[in-house]
Amino acid sequence: MKVVVIGAGPAGLTAAYELALHGIKVVVFEQDPEYVGGISRTVEYANYRFDIGGHRFFSKSQEINNFWVEMLGDDLLKRQRISRIYYNGKFYDYPLRASNAFRNMGLLNTTLCVTDYMKARLSMRKQFLTFEDWVIYHFGRRLYEMFFKTYTEKVWGMKCNEISADWAAQRIKGLNLWNAIKTSVFPNSLKDDEVIKTLINEFYYPKLGPGMLWEKVTKEIKQLGAEVFMGYKVTQIFHKSGLATTVEAKNLDNQVVRLKADKVISTMPLQSLVTALNPAPAFKVIKAAEALRYRDFLTVALIIDSPDLFPDNWIYIHDPSVKVGRIQNFGNWSPYMVPNSHTSCLGLEYFCSEGDSLWMMDNENLLHFAERELRKLGLLQSAKVIDGTVVRVQKAYPVYDDFYENNVQVIVSELARTCTNLQVAGRNGMHRYNNQDHAMMTGLLAARNILGANYDLWAVNGDAIYLEETGEERLVPREINI
Repeated sequence: MKVVVIGAGPAGLTAAYELALHGIKVVVFEQDPEYVGGISRTVEYANYRFDIGGHRFFSKSQEINNFWVEMLGDDLLKRQRISRIYYNGKFYDYPLRASNAFRNMGLLNTTLCVTDYMKARLSMRKQFLTFEDWVIYHFGRRLYEMFFKTYTEKVWGMKCNEISADWAAQRIKGLNLWNAIKTSVFPNSLKDDEVIKTLINEFYYPKLGPGMLWEKVTKEIKQLGAEVFMGYKVTQIFHKSGLATTVEAKNLDNQVVRLKADKVISTMPLQSLVTALNPAPAFKVIKAAEALRYRDFLTVALIIDSPDLFPDNWIYIHDPSVKVGRIQNFGNWSPYMVPNSHTSCLGLEYFCSEGDSLWMMDNENLLHFAERELRKLGLLQSAKVIDGTVVRVQKAYPVYDDFYENNVQVIVSELARTCTNLQVAGRNGMHRYNNQDHAMMTGLLAARNILGANYDLWAVNGDAIYLEETGEERLVPREINI
């Protein structure tokens, strides 16, 4: 049996590893010519290493945790989380602590915030249509505008009153102004199973970044006999009589590899998968794929001639006066990421859409732009930027709009009819906003299906071990029609 895996991200490589362990012939195609790991890769520049987004290693699946430990051993470091929100020239602890927030805001603003909260709780309905409604009810309008509105709109490129309330109801469940006050006064009042996954205070992290894990996995699967074609984009998936039969991939030199496949696991974006099908699917399937939306992302990595600029792993930038959404301090994730202890490496993250002004800005101007924003925020002080680079990531975040579920279902139904031996896995493969561990589990279960199991990959996020803070599927902002 020969299995072709499309994409060397967490889902694809986990699937390839599981199959190779069981003696299955595996071939992996990865579009990037240099890096494995997808958006969990670690980029190296001038001996500095930095993430695309920053990836904490924390999972409610013991099997995934064991996999990380097995692969990395002592290179898996235990780290303490330090993160804050920057707003209006001040830093606020995140997770929010009422004592810190109220001290920063002062007595008058604090009083107005509490009054806002009380008015909202007394006057607003408890059936919420929008993200804005939900947050105002649970925090009041002033705190909503300070700690939720700007950052959410930066990330998703949608107004908060155009995003469905269900995202807030899950992602921020258990948080409100009263609970923030209570946990500030009684910090141990939350039980372990009440701690929201996104707010954990301790996590694991590879010594040289998450790419270290995926570089190791790639090495392992090669030793087990798998082939990995780097720099090869899958351009065609031939199918006949309900089966995917052949996968064709092409590199930048237009060299073509065409392989027959008994089984296929695809982690490429659903939109791209539909485009690659040969024969092409029905018009309605093509239109469904074209309608899928994505949020793109770029990181401006700046090397600074000063250490210890700030203690945080990352800072959320809620200030509307700048476009940067989040700033990573990679030396605080792991000191081994920064080769010169007298310097720092910061990653300024910009959420954008391919073709917009930020995306199209050339690298030199982006480096200057990012430096100006750092200085405006007061994070550089007298330090100087001595070098830097830019990394752009297409289709980093699948967008959940009003129609995405129907569009995905149209595509999945077509695949079930024309390519019964093809499974989709991972974030972009399923158009689902998965964490790294979720993506890995979909890849693992896809491989086990090939080995004879019968798992429903679409149920992964609903599994008890992956509950975030409710018994429901993990959500991302869903655009609504008002």
